[in-house]
Amino acid sequence: MVACIHVHAQQLPSEKKIDQWVKKREWANGLTLNLHPSVNKDSFYVAYRRNKNLWDAAFAFLRNVNLEELKPGRYPIIGEQVFASVTEAPSHNKEDVKWESHKNYIDLQYIIRGKELIGVADTSKAVIIKPYTVDVINYNAEGKYYTGEQGEFFLFFPNNAHRPTIKIDGYDVVKKIVIKIQTAKTE
Repeated sequence: MVACIHVHAQQLPSEKKIDQWVKKREWANGLTLNLHPSVNKDSFYVAYRRNKNLWDAAFAFLRNVNLEELKPGRYPIIGEQVFASVTEAPSHNKEDVKWESHKNYIDLQYIIRGKELIGVADTSKAVIIKPYTVDVINYNAEGKYYTGEQGEFFLFFPNNAHRPTIKIDGYDVVKKIVIKIQTAKTE
């Protein structure tokens, strides 16, 4: 059974303490990339605490490799628990991109070169159009859109439908890394 990132408010530190934890950046361990403001800090806090070693490995990979020199392909970090996929490909028209979410992995998405539009929506307000298969669920949803570009990474938890790789005028090819971080398992 896969653990859900949802926790009761009384189990979390105060919003102020979580904001301080994010700003203090001990989790980054020297990584200079920033957390995109759209990321749910509570979910990040809980996920990081549940699987610190996986997150630390993901952040170390981002910190220690030359992202510009990485070739497209898959890079194991910790077996199937944490791995990276690098793409360098054209973005897509908005109508050609489906909303998606994952049960077994959290997506860390970072634009190495270029820009793309990324949609984010709450799965509880989305309508499933393609049930769960191979860790992907597709939806119809309404969400907010953000520009993905260098300097900030996005995190998409199981309760986040996301719609990445949408073309922004002037950026035909985007180089991107997606690190899959396994969600915590429960007994």
